[in-house]
Amino acid sequence: MLTLVTGTTGQVGRRFVPRLLAQSRAGERVRVLVRDEARGEPFAELGAEVVVGDLRDTGTLGKAVAGVDAVVNVAASFRGVPDEEAWAVNRDAAVALGHAALAAGVRRFVQVSTGLVYGTGRGRPLTEDDESRPGGAMWGAYPESKAAAERELRGMEGLDVRVARLPFVYGEGDPHLAQSLMWAKNWAATQRLHMGHHADVAQGLLRILHAPGIAGRVYNIADDVPVTAVELHQLNGVEIPAELYTRADPDPWAAITSTERIRRELGYRPLFPSVYAAREAGAL
Repeated sequence: MLTLVTGTTGQVGRRFVPRLLAQSRAGERVRVLVRDEARGEPFAELGAEVVVGDLRDTGTLGKAVAGVDAVVNVAASFRGVPDEEAWAVNRDAAVALGHAALAAGVRRFVQVSTGLVYGTGRGRPLTEDDESRPGGAMWGAYPESKAAAERELRGMEGLDVRVARLPFVYGEGDPHLAQSLMWAKNWAATQRLHMGHHADVAQGLLRILHAPGIAGRVYNIADDVPVTAVELHQLNGVEIPAELYTRADPDPWAAITSTERIRRELGYRPLFPSVYAAREAGAL
């Protein structure tokens, strides 16, 4: 089995690939797509094959998927990029990769998406059967383009597509936890963020990649304990702005997802059920 992974130099990809390589069995190989040779060196040292090229370059895609059995498309563009770039990477390049994979006879395609595709809350944890309802403070080109990519990829006849919807990812030196204050400083005190440690995101992706008979299925990945804006300030050792306590949470269930399906069907159990468990383990 040869697995291609894209987005390997991002926060998720750079932590997922070493875990994929570490659990590979005899005969299983990993290929990574990177934009320049230097970025591929750390993965080559761990035993990965390296293909140099840009995901948005259709000429690169055929070379990347040649001989591949499975694809894990971790690539994403978000946070501060122009909308057109988000669409170009998150939808257009993902769909082009899907077509290239289908043409090359790839058997399995894992599309890494986001829990933000649900849009507005439903008054309960969001399940994989909930449709996307655009709206809310976190809606924009990133979730909209990811939702569009999901729809187009899942509609490709003959391609075994599985979708992983990620939470806010943190841990292992990732700056995301500190960056959460970009939003949390403007939230209500009780407004919550659903999170997932890199170890658990990798665990979920590995289960989705290897499970038989789940073509077309969508899975939420997250921990068990969403944290409030107050807690995010405390975890970062930052003073809590007084105005947080004067605001109302506009949508208490926005981006709060259920993990019942991945637990029941794939045996997922968070190694770090909460950010506090990760902190106690020294895994932040």
